[in-house]
Amino acid sequence: MKPGTKLKSAVCDTEVMVIRSGAGTIECGGSAMGEAKPETVGTPAADFSAGTLMGKRYVDAAGNFELLCVKPGKGSLSVDGVALSPKDAKPLPASD
Repeated sequence: MKPGTKLKSAVCDTEVMVIRSGAGTIECGGSAMGEAKPETVGTPAADFSAGTLMGKRYVDAAGNFELLCVKPGKGSLSVDGVALSPKDAKPLPASD
């Protein structure tokens, strides 16, 4: 998957833009995400229902995946069943 690709959730309103990706399936709410909006929306799996926040970047522990949330929803992001976490902001340099 190339950077700039927009993915839509099959179980909620979440939409993300791919910033960086590796090998694996990007999921939201426990279901695979796709480029087309699904006709019927399911419900997020209980384990993946923490939700997403607009404007936040989500990354995996290895740093292979980075997704930018462009539309929030009820499902949480994962890759092959492993949850992604929000990326921490870089600290500003101290001004003395």
